[in-house]
Amino acid sequence: MTTPLEPKLPDAGLAGNYINGAWHWPEGRLEIENPSRRAPICEVGRGTSTEVDLAVAAARAALPAWRALAASERGKLLTELGRRLEENAEEVARVLAAESGNAIKTQSRGEAMGAAGVLKYYGGVAVEQKGETLPLGPGLLSYSTREPHGVVGSIIPWNSPLQLGAVKISMALATGNCLVLKPAEDAPLAILKLAELADGLFPPGVFNVVTGLGEEAGAALASHTGIDKVSFTGSSEVGKLIGRATADRIAKLTLELGGKSPTIVFPDAIADGRLDSTAQQVANAMRFARQGQSCTAGSRLFVHKDIWDELMPKVAQKSAALNVGDALDPDVDMGAVVNAERYGEIRAYVAEAEAEGATFLIGETPAEDPAGFCPNPTIITGVDNNWRIAREEVFGPVMVAIPFETEEEVIAMANDTHYGLAAFLFTHDVSRITRLTRAIDAGWIQVNQGGGQIPGMSYGGTKQSGMGSEYSIEGALEAYTYRKCVTINIEGGA
Repeated sequence: MTTPLEPKLPDAGLAGNYINGAWHWPEGRLEIENPSRRAPICEVGRGTSTEVDLAVAAARAALPAWRALAASERGKLLTELGRRLEENAEEVARVLAAESGNAIKTQSRGEAMGAAGVLKYYGGVAVEQKGETLPLGPGLLSYSTREPHGVVGSIIPWNSPLQLGAVKISMALATGNCLVLKPAEDAPLAILKLAELADGLFPPGVFNVVTGLGEEAGAALASHTGIDKVSFTGSSEVGKLIGRATADRIAKLTLELGGKSPTIVFPDAIADGRLDSTAQQVANAMRFARQGQSCTAGSRLFVHKDIWDELMPKVAQKSAALNVGDALDPDVDMGAVVNAERYGEIRAYVAEAEAEGATFLIGETPAEDPAGFCPNPTIITGVDNNWRIAREEVFGPVMVAIPFETEEEVIAMANDTHYGLAAFLFTHDVSRITRLTRAIDAGWIQVNQGGGQIPGMSYGGTKQSGMGSEYSIEGALEAYTYRKCVTINIEGGA
């Protein structure tokens, strides 16, 4: 095994909060840990309501000039930030791998480049904020414009912080809003590296970063009267709290929450030499290479009984082939879950299923006190759709596999959940594709592939998986602007 890479951390003087175009150290500190090694990395500022107040005030002061700036000019600045990130992608990716546990080889490098792509995508489409004209008759000119909500407070999780940070930054700033971004307390360093790259690019106050605990900085941001819109990605439980915090002032809200996504495989998906490729895509959909720490993870695998004995060993083989270890090791495919709390919860889910009689196709109940938080890919069978491990979001590398016989049966099982974020369907029958994609309750469905989001896709969920969509210009306009209608009596009432 090769020597692990080492990250270049944010400059010592810059690991505080980025507010009004300058670096600010709060009174408190947060220690950031490398979950692969269970060792401290560095300290960052522990922002509280004090820092949130400063950031919101700076954003409100910057708002009039920023929203008045031509959309094309805002887009140029986002494109430039994307270019800077692309040039520094390796440095940022190493920081990301160290703090998040996402392997540099399979995840963190791709995330750094993907985040740069998001910034450049929104930089290019910023000018597409078009309104409409209404033909109300002679002498009347009626038209609508898209106007920014104002100051946006965005809160992102630790599982994909750089990509999600780029999405929040791009959608808010491209549409003329100013932003206060609160990264996850376990993984704020890649966002601080991005703030370093953005330093001096945007006018002061347009882009602000407050690091801190969710119950301190996050709660203060969600409940702040100077925040016009909140955008949150994370758990459904926290999403409900944020919804309550914004309700009294009727702040606009986007929520991208949890999922328990179905992956459905029909017999024709492995016909004509497609067994190997389909098995690989099924494993990809589970996000094993991201330790299963993805809202879209296809963690409920439904396989037609006629191909169970043929497909399942192949999926197990593909999944077990992943090399698990230190996220900064260039040979490692799958790194660590983010912290002891998450590791313990994953362990508890698997131990409960094992005690209830589940069978392990691969994997095992994780060790109680590991050197690093690195559970192995796990596929569990012998369960049904009513077990807790099949109903609740484990957010770890744990897939449950369940056989089915009919379309009606699998649709019912797929929809028997309070989540509705993603789904993966494997079949080459166009009629079946049409039927199932219409019938499945999910906002984002992939057919015959297990890949992730691409800028331009509309990405969002239904049920308790959230509200609003991201990744597309349409989503940005729907979620980050409001429609203003103007009607002019051209003839002056004569």
